[in-house]
Amino acid sequence: MFWLAWAAAAGPFQSEHPLTGRRIAPVMGAGGADWLERGERESEEHPDEALEAIGIKPGMVVADVGAGTGYMTLRLARRVGPSGKVYANDIQPEMLRMLRQNAARAGWKSIETVLGTESDPKLPSGALDLILLVDVYHEFSQPQKMLEKMRADLKPDGRLVLLEYRKEDPSIPIRPEHKMSVGEARTELEAEGFHLHQVLEILPRQHILIFTKAAAQ
Repeated sequence: MFWLAWAAAAGPFQSEHPLTGRRIAPVMGAGGADWLERGERESEEHPDEALEAIGIKPGMVVADVGAGTGYMTLRLARRVGPSGKVYANDIQPEMLRMLRQNAARAGWKSIETVLGTESDPKLPSGALDLILLVDVYHEFSQPQKMLEKMRADLKPDGRLVLLEYRKEDPSIPIRPEHKMSVGEARTELEAEGFHLHQVLEILPRQHILIFTKAAAQ
C-alpha cells in the first residue's frame, strides 16, 4: 500500500537533503486522513508497543509533531495521563480540526493543538521531555531549521524520537522517498546537534530512532 494523497508544502522547499542526497517527500494532505486511521495500522505498526519501548510515562510533557488526525496523540495522552501534557502539532489546520474532534470524543483534555510552520513547530522552548515524529521527518522541507527549533524545545535531557519505515528493506510496500535508513537519519540529525542514542528494531516495518542532545562543542 502506498500513501494516498499529497499537499504541496508552501514556502521554500528543499528537493533533497544536502548531506545525504535523500529526496524529501511531499506532505500528506488532509485528503489522506483515512489512511492514517486505517484498520491495518495496528498490525502494521504496533503503535502501543512502540510507545512502551520508548518509555512514555505519566506526567511527561511530550509533543507529537506532524500529528495528523491524532492517531498517536491520543495514545500519548493516555500514557502521560491527566498530570502530563501533549502538544499536537501540524502545519495543516484541517488535520488539527479533525484531531480536536477525535480528542473531544475520547475525552482527553491534556491535548493542546499547535499550528506550526515548515520551519518552526511553535512548541514551548525548553519544556519538552520528548518529541515524537512518526513517519514525518522525511517530509520536512526545511529539516535543518526544524531540528534547530526542536532541539531548543527539548529539556536538557529530552529525547527526539523518529519512527521511519526501513529503507534498508525493499520488501516494505512504501514509496522510497517515504523511507529512511539509519545512516541517513544519523548523518542528518547529528549534523544539527543530536546524538543517536538508541536504535530499536522491534516493529514490523519501522525503525525506532532515539536521539538525545549532543554535548556542546
